[in-house]
Amino acid sequence: MPNQKFRWGILGPGSIARSFATGLAALPEHELYAIGSRSKERADAFAAQYGATKTYDSYEALVADPNVDAIYASRPHTFHSEDALLCIRAGKPVLVEKPFAVNERQSREVIDAAREAKVFVMEAMWSRFIPITVLLRKLVAEGRIGEPRMIQADFGFRAGLNPEGRLFNLALAGGGLLDVGVYPLSFSSMIFGEPAQVASIADIGSTGVDEQAGVVLGHKGGQISLISTGVRINTLQEAVVLGTEGNIRLPAKFWNPRKLVINAGGKEEIIEIQVAGNGYEFEALEVAANVRAGRIESESLPHSETVSIIRTCDRIRSQWGLKYPVED
Repeated sequence: MPNQKFRWGILGPGSIARSFATGLAALPEHELYAIGSRSKERADAFAAQYGATKTYDSYEALVADPNVDAIYASRPHTFHSEDALLCIRAGKPVLVEKPFAVNERQSREVIDAAREAKVFVMEAMWSRFIPITVLLRKLVAEGRIGEPRMIQADFGFRAGLNPEGRLFNLALAGGGLLDVGVYPLSFSSMIFGEPAQVASIADIGSTGVDEQAGVVLGHKGGQISLISTGVRINTLQEAVVLGTEGNIRLPAKFWNPRKLVINAGGKEEIIEIQVAGNGYEFEALEVAANVRAGRIESESLPHSETVSIIRTCDRIRSQWGLKYPVED
């Protein structure tokens, strides 16, 4: 029913799920309905904090609930494909936390299953749907800065070295690339598409994960993307699209922007768009709109692009000789 709230289930009530639940609270037409966890106590605590109605002590019970309209799958990287397939096989639309999968093979398996079952699936690259990012894409397409020729984007932060933590655990596909490197890679893909050439270098730390890395992408039309990322170094966290007649910059925290800066024609223009929530609400809106329209993928982040971004990650890792145990 159009006037009925869109009811969400969360599979895996971890830290990123808290951000998603906070974003949902800004959408009166959406409801955080159910939480699924291997621990009933953990599910109950999360539900009590964020106002969910139902809790389950298994993921299977969550996806079987007929009142859930879509699932947000938010466990660590190595579980993304497994959880997405669980949802799809239950006929549940699913928003899969980024990265969509650990590698291209897993991403194709999920998307093939979704297409066969005619079930909606999308990567939770929430930055793509934030109004300022949508505006930037429009301005570039309209030629506001001429022909876009180069991108500079970075996302790195300094985490404390914890060999047991997710970020430094090779078995959980830790490291900078899949955790935060996917943001600038997705940004580059949004503007230039899949690269024709990849050149990269990484510093592999004591636990076997990439602690910092630099990536250069060469695109078919000669465009270049310069990307840096890491989990042991604070970067500027900015993104700039450089064109033949100017540039557009997203200042710090480009992955969750509220303003952009246009430099073109000898003038600087700042555009700001404030939002009611924390930014995660816009991917929820995208999912609901597509599910209600009967679509199985988003036009703004189609399946083919999701696969190409993961394929680029695979190409980068192959240059480092980095393989995750889950891939054996």
